[in-house]
Amino acid sequence: MRETRDLAAYACHGPQSRGRQHDETRERGDGGKSGAMPDTLADTLADTLAGRTPFQRDRDRILHSGAFRRLKHKTQVFVYHEGDYFRTRMTHSIEVAQIARSMARALRLNDDLAEAVALAHDLGHTPFGHAGEDALQAAMRDFGGFDHNEQTVRVVTALEQRYAAFDGLNLTWETLEGVVKHNGPIADRSAVRPAIAALDASLQLELGTHCSAEAQLANLSDDIAYLSHDFDDALRAGLFGFDAIADLPQVGPILAAIEAAHGQLIPGRRTHELVRRLISVFVSDLLAQSSSNLERLGAGSADDIRGAGEAVIAFSPEMARDLETIRDFLFTNMWRHYKVNRMTSKARRVVTELFDLFMSETNT
Repeated sequence: MRETRDLAAYACHGPQSRGRQHDETRERGDGGKSGAMPDTLADTLADTLAGRTPFQRDRDRILHSGAFRRLKHKTQVFVYHEGDYFRTRMTHSIEVAQIARSMARALRLNDDLAEAVALAHDLGHTPFGHAGEDALQAAMRDFGGFDHNEQTVRVVTALEQRYAAFDGLNLTWETLEGVVKHNGPIADRSAVRPAIAALDASLQLELGTHCSAEAQLANLSDDIAYLSHDFDDALRAGLFGFDAIADLPQVGPILAAIEAAHGQLIPGRRTHELVRRLISVFVSDLLAQSSSNLERLGAGSADDIRGAGEAVIAFSPEMARDLETIRDFLFTNMWRHYKVNRMTSKARRVVTELFDLFMSETNT
């Protein structure tokens, strides 16, 4: 199917997708052509449904999955019952996807692929945020441990059972690459988790290289979303006040500019204005630095991005340092706040006791 947008040469183009793990063309009655590696126009047309590109189909499959629906009950920091205002994994994923899609268009990247990777990136997370994962990791120590990124791979390749002919969502190579390399290349083969190793054996994901520009963009959109929106949740929860963040890089100047322009706004408006401007600052920096990187690289294909030897989609060095300072502040004053720790202790106990219960029933 012809792409309808003016994509750059270094973007991922649907007609050039490396295909899917399972052949779906037999299911559509087209004579049994292989859908695993479409390399002709006919194969690409066979791999589309109702006028959608391969990456649009990926996005839709993720949105309609049970795993995505279950994200509405999972949180990153606060426990779900603490209020309906605080962000869940689902609302966070939607926000990440929106940021990724907007920036992809600005860089002439494939926004459908960026959105699909963004929507899938949290599917493997446990309930109760990081506390739940810590508890499950401890409980699974004798069984190889637990890794949420590996669990995401399991979800999209095996655990979702929506199709008669295969397990998983049968996503494209490019979307799976973005999920697997969410934290960057995996150069150490001994560190490759079993589910990822099995998928790599099937699809040759080139684990030691960087992922596409779209996937890199989705990964950094995750950072933009949580590093800005966590201020919204923390300020509303009363974990810290505006005075505590007045000296933070990027944050302090924005607060000063808001006060200069609008005076003393009520806390809610002030918070929303802060978050809105903070996202704009992060996005503007990333677009400027990434555009410069792309121009310097002179990439002529998506594979040029993968083989660049470094991430091409990136913040400026100055912004990267500021983001690290902001991350350190949030770690101390939000993610490890005593009110949060009080609930996470209970969350760990719930996950541990449920694990023990399920294991005892399995062994009886």
